[in-house]
Amino acid sequence: MYRFMVSKVRLYVDHPLSEGQTLPLDRAQANYLFAVMRLEPGDVVCLINGRDGEWDACVEAGNKRGGLMRCLSQTAAMRHPPDLWLVFAPIKKARTDFIVEKAVELGAARLVPVQTAFTNERMRKDKLQAHAIEAAEQCGGLYVPPVDDLQKLDVLLDHWPADRHILFCDEGLTGAPLDLSALPVGPWAVLIGPEGGFSPAERARLHAMPQAHAISLGPRILRADTAAVAALTLWQASLGDWR
Repeated sequence: MYRFMVSKVRLYVDHPLSEGQTLPLDRAQANYLFAVMRLEPGDVVCLINGRDGEWDACVEAGNKRGGLMRCLSQTAAMRHPPDLWLVFAPIKKARTDFIVEKAVELGAARLVPVQTAFTNERMRKDKLQAHAIEAAEQCGGLYVPPVDDLQKLDVLLDHWPADRHILFCDEGLTGAPLDLSALPVGPWAVLIGPEGGFSPAERARLHAMPQAHAISLGPRILRADTAAVAALTLWQASLGDWR
């Protein structure tokens, strides 16, 4: 007998998901399900792994130190986001977490943190990846974007793919008219600068790149985390899967 809960718990697991598949729970997952959420054998939860869609799975056995689950049936087929990267400079921790959370919700396919001339904050890749997983669990997402290692912006641009366009959010264009109608289709990246903005050298290099399309984000200078949400929203509405 399975007990389907009105509001089922969603959990990310790094295991294949298919009908009848059994999978173990690590200590952290088991503690969350059985000590925090108070689940019992027979309860049903939603599982995602970023590859196989969403599945109902039942608790076979478990305690706060470990457990076992078994997949029952697929409840949603896998949906991949558009081929869109978010390239951003880390800012203060809580606001970097906000950027990652909203990027997952808005459908970024890859998160690329960069060190710019005015970047002063550090980051931990494992913490940001865990935050991306948590965001997908909470917002009903099926895909978890990978978080890259922090790299210098100059190095990233040195090896930039010739076919990937850049939506370059240039604070130097604040107040300029915004027209996205002529932007080409294809692989894209949204590039957001740090709290101090881009340096003159960085701006000059980006303006010289044929892949870069400099835009204004309106008549007011936005904080970096707000700019990330605004730019992703504009791109999704113009070229992404919101159309």
